[in-house]
Amino acid sequence: MTVKKTFPKILWLIISSSIFFILLYSALFYYTKKAEGQVYKDSVEQFDNEIHKLLDLESKPVLVAINNDTNWDEFVNFTKTKDSEWFNETIGNELEIYDADYLGAYGANKEFIIRTPTPRIKTLDFIPKQVMEALKTEGIRKFYLKIPEGVVEVTGAAIHPSDDPLKKKSKASGYFFVVRLMDAEFIKNLAHITSAKVFLEAPDFDVKTERETISSVFLLRDSQSKVIGKLIFKRNFEVYFENTINMLYLIIVAFFAILLLNLIYTRRFVYYPLDLVRRVLETGNKKAIKLLKESNGEFSYIGNLFEENNNQKLELITAKIKAEESDRLKSSFLANLSHEIRTPMNAINGFTDLILNTDINETEKVEYLNVIEKSGKNLVSIIDDLIEMSKIDSNQIVPNYSPVNLESCVNELYETIKVTISNKAIEFILIKSSMPAQFNVITDEIKLKQVIINLLTNAIKFTDAGMVTFGYEIDEKNSLIHFTVRDTGLGIDETQHKNIFDRFKRVDSDVSIKAGGLGLGLAISKAYVELLGGKIALESRVGEGSTFYFSTPLEYAKVEHIMVRPVNDEEQVKTERKLILIAEDDNINFLLFQKMMQNKNFDIIRAINGQEAVEICLGNPGIDLVLMDIKMPIMNGFEAMDQIRPMRPHLPIIAQTAYSSSEDKAKIEKAGFTDYITKPLNRARLFELINKYLEKENE
Repeated sequence: MTVKKTFPKILWLIISSSIFFILLYSALFYYTKKAEGQVYKDSVEQFDNEIHKLLDLESKPVLVAINNDTNWDEFVNFTKTKDSEWFNETIGNELEIYDADYLGAYGANKEFIIRTPTPRIKTLDFIPKQVMEALKTEGIRKFYLKIPEGVVEVTGAAIHPSDDPLKKKSKASGYFFVVRLMDAEFIKNLAHITSAKVFLEAPDFDVKTERETISSVFLLRDSQSKVIGKLIFKRNFEVYFENTINMLYLIIVAFFAILLLNLIYTRRFVYYPLDLVRRVLETGNKKAIKLLKESNGEFSYIGNLFEENNNQKLELITAKIKAEESDRLKSSFLANLSHEIRTPMNAINGFTDLILNTDINETEKVEYLNVIEKSGKNLVSIIDDLIEMSKIDSNQIVPNYSPVNLESCVNELYETIKVTISNKAIEFILIKSSMPAQFNVITDEIKLKQVIINLLTNAIKFTDAGMVTFGYEIDEKNSLIHFTVRDTGLGIDETQHKNIFDRFKRVDSDVSIKAGGLGLGLAISKAYVELLGGKIALESRVGEGSTFYFSTPLEYAKVEHIMVRPVNDEEQVKTERKLILIAEDDNINFLLFQKMMQNKNFDIIRAINGQEAVEICLGNPGIDLVLMDIKMPIMNGFEAMDQIRPMRPHLPIIAQTAYSSSEDKAKIEKAGFTDYITKPLNRARLFELINKYLEKENE
């Protein structure tokens, strides 16, 4: 009887528990699916916003640059004169700056004037005329076109005087267009920027929703707002809810076996995690996410998912801030670059015009020529720094290790720099090492010298009076060489220490502005030191001076004692007339050689290309020295060198080149040239080399 009375209660308990379980299961399934859908939707929206913002940031440098160029009086003048030489030298050289494949200019009447393309675009004129009409009022527009080479991104702007941009809307002086071909390389770059897979598809392409990926579509519209294609961005969305669903089905099967246990632990294992999910969905509560991650079962995965979602939001905000800061710094750097280049160019053009077109006495002429020479050297220095920084950024710089006599290297630097600062009230001191290097060390001598020269030049520049010292110490215990450059100059504010080695941040002061330059010397030095496996640091206080420390690895070449080479001035050659071959295809450069050597005891003959240089060298044994240009038609300097050297192994051949990086110098030395001289030519350096190698030949 008791069993009969108890059974309905148990049955009712089972039925009620089943109903409760079904309701609980339904709620859990609903919240899981809702969480899945909400997270996927949020991720798609965030991804779409991220893609559009990154594309806007990627286009901003082009918009800034084209706005600067088209609001330029010289560009306005070009639309009237149609001076192709000016365009090719001034605007045509900016293909790399724009990262473009085609630069095109049109006149005020929309007639095609000139283009500068890369080999990837062969079509001559493809810009719709109605776009130019629209640019009168819009100023700048970006759109997309289909041309025979493929789909291109076009950024166009109306050309206006600098003092009246876009005010006279119907009187645009011309139009300028920057075109980028959306080829495989362009798509690859977009994929790198957005960290997504990128596909260029037709306008009617249908993007299907996939559970394991999130997608964003960027419509490519032409000048009439017609869609001509789609950029599809896809990123993996590795969030899996199948395990949760399978677990729910398993719970149904095992329900009756664990019914009592579920009743006891329902609150702990079901209600509480669901409440955390609700709190996260409603408020984004971080504490709830943490508790959800610590919970058991599949809810911890949901907690990880919510945490990942929050992290993605924070990363997007951080990326946006960094991108905006980077864009601001680059814009500032470009503005500073434009100023630094135009300043010496203004002096060169201005004083050249004064010499040519005004009546001045000999004293004034010499003064003007000195200004022109100094401005030219400043301009070359700026260009060298830019090229070197570009090679560092593109990982084209590699160490060229060789055995180096460290004592001789330091002594040579000291003697060389000491001569150049005789006009400043500075006590320049080389600190002798307490433990000099007893053996040759393995390092890149050119880069090591460049770092020391950069630091010493910086110290001397900002020290009007006082002391500049440098030296090194051997640390055999840690296998390091410690270098120190110290000055008693102006010093650097502590707030600027973190920016001192940043290439886009120059420490501006009255002295640095007066000294000029892009401030890339320290950035290049830091890159070189790190390339050699070392570290660089500084200590500085305003008014007390600065001390730069850097260390490089210590590695001896071999156990053999070395002798320090003395540094002596070169003596002048006193011989009969010598025959010098100058291989130079440029008439102006050859004229410069002639004028430099007209009062010297040399006979000069000329070869206008590498092949002619080879023929003259092999056919004229009386040639005593060759000045060989590297870049020549028919046969370049390297090819000519390969043919001359086997037949004339002892003939001094000096390379003359416009390339000045350490890698270019290493390539010249490896090719077998006796020595090299860089352009622009330095007269003193030229005769120093000629005298040096003609004297050796006499010996």
